Amino acid sequence: MTLTDGILVLFIVLLLGWAIYDEIILDKRQGATLLRVPLLRRSPIDSAIFIFLVGIVLYNNITGHGAILTTWLLCTLIAIAIYIGWIRQPKVLFKASGLFFAGAWVSYDRIKEMNLSEDGVLVIQLEQRRVLIRVRNIDDLENIYKLLVATQ
Repeated sequence: MTLTDGILVLFIVLLLGWAIYDEIILDKRQGATLLRVPLLRRSPIDSAIFIFLVGIVLYNNITGHGAILTTWLLCTLIAIAIYIGWIRQPKVLFKASGLFFAGAWVSYDRIKEMNLSEDGVLVIQLEQRRVLIRVRNIDDLENIYKLLVATQ
């Protein structure tokens, strides 16, 4: 196995680990999930660019008669990128004592202020940063409000 193959295996393991953590483990952490809200995708163009660049490397590997293992690893990397970029649905999970957003835990105690922008984005102000929650369905904002009022 070459250094390139080793790096590809490392990235594949990290991406698979993230996908498993996001889909399976987050739901079980910090107690029961009270509300699961699907979010809008950030930018599918970014994942398309990544897939295109890996596709160029794959093409160069095939035309240059590179190692078959590298070809399979690149194909696996493209498949995982397609899953994470287009198939997986981003979400925010509300728990009894906080919420998971983009894989990070935010305790309700850290929330200093909450606002709703004109275009339907929920802005949560923490100590030093803002969290922007762009919900897929605008009616979910009412469900979030009811949940936050009930937990306070």
